[in-house]
Amino acid sequence: MLTSCSSLRILAAAVAGLCALPSAVSAQQLLPRPARPIVAPKPATLVAPRPTGLAPARDAACHNGASFKTFLSQLKQRAIKEGVSQRAIAEASPYLVYDQSIVNRDRGQRVFGELFTKFAGRMAANYRMQQGKAHIKKYAAAFAREEKEYGVPPAVIAAFWGLESDFGAIIGKLPTLPSLVSLAYDCRRSQRFQDETIAALKIIDRGDLTPSQMIGSWAGELGQTQFLPTRYLNYGVDYDGDGRIDLLHSAPDVIGSTANYIAKGLKWRRGEPWLEEVRMPANFPWEKADLTIQLPRAKLARLGVTYPDGRPLPNDNLPASVLLPMGRKGPAFLAYPNFSAYTQWNNSLIYSTTAAYLATRIAGAASMRLPAGHVAQLSFGEIKELQQLLVRAGFNVGKVDGVLGQQTRSAVKAMQVKFGLPADSWPTAELLARMRGAPRAQAEPLARAQ
Repeated sequence: MLTSCSSLRILAAAVAGLCALPSAVSAQQLLPRPARPIVAPKPATLVAPRPTGLAPARDAACHNGASFKTFLSQLKQRAIKEGVSQRAIAEASPYLVYDQSIVNRDRGQRVFGELFTKFAGRMAANYRMQQGKAHIKKYAAAFAREEKEYGVPPAVIAAFWGLESDFGAIIGKLPTLPSLVSLAYDCRRSQRFQDETIAALKIIDRGDLTPSQMIGSWAGELGQTQFLPTRYLNYGVDYDGDGRIDLLHSAPDVIGSTANYIAKGLKWRRGEPWLEEVRMPANFPWEKADLTIQLPRAKLARLGVTYPDGRPLPNDNLPASVLLPMGRKGPAFLAYPNFSAYTQWNNSLIYSTTAAYLATRIAGAASMRLPAGHVAQLSFGEIKELQQLLVRAGFNVGKVDGVLGQQTRSAVKAMQVKFGLPADSWPTAELLARMRGAPRAQAEPLARAQ
């Protein structure tokens, strides 16, 4: 579930788009839409081949120059201290090899760059909505059980399930252990993947999977909702009662484990919504439209926000943020506190908004209203230039990488306020032109709406 926009196989494009913060591991890379609905194969026959390994180009500096062989020996000793048996380590050892191609893929990751409406139109297409409803019906008992125990709406689980693997049809074909240990030796996220490697060894020790059964994406995620091993280990539940947790082949285990993670790991608020489409008035104070700003629905109603069909919002104090993934000229949503579960699952804004939108569609919501006209999008290079100008103006945008993340969006909003432009956080050619001519300035924090 997460290598820089984790979870699917759907990704791979570059982006001027809507990635928020850098994510942990891959979105399984974002499945291109299949020509027709996929029927999941019987994955029980899939077995990881024994890898041959590709040696590292050089010894990793973050391990005091230790060779991979020395590093692996130390990692095994740590695993033993944490309770992993010698048997499990011996079984896993043929797969604990370094593969430079995995590290190369990790360093070459690119992020979502499509407009939200195009991406969501492809990833939350009608066939996936229909498959989600069909799976909820097919596994009604497991969904009813998890909803009672964890309070997570079935549509929320089904949406992640569909986006991450097309309901188990595409879970990856690469051996997991070489990916984990290679990323553990690499310096970029070494500690994280050392922990993930040891978690994988504990899964083997627990008897859930054998090393050869551990197959998935290149980024080390496992199962039909793409759990990294620590998540598998900590949140996996045996929902089919066979004595082991199998997130590759058991639909009930997938449903129960995903619900457990969303409820306990992501702090889902039982009985509350997560995302609703709304219609914004032309005179809305756009500086109040931001995921970092929450307003009661009653106040949003007074500001003229309605449902798309014109119905008024409830006159209550449920907090919500106005989410404009393409600025004020694109679709508009209310993001409720439960929306944070989506940004934690995968902190690409385009992915998280698409997953939340798909869940609403599976739950029965109408398709979103498309923009009346073209919404212009800055190119990758233009966003990178804008970030450089924002840094020069005193803003912290994180990495200058051409990615429209939350820090960049916040800085864009502040400059829009400064220049008297609609402050919807969507970078435009006009803002870029103003920034090119702006003198060096001290950034002023955007006042939080009360």
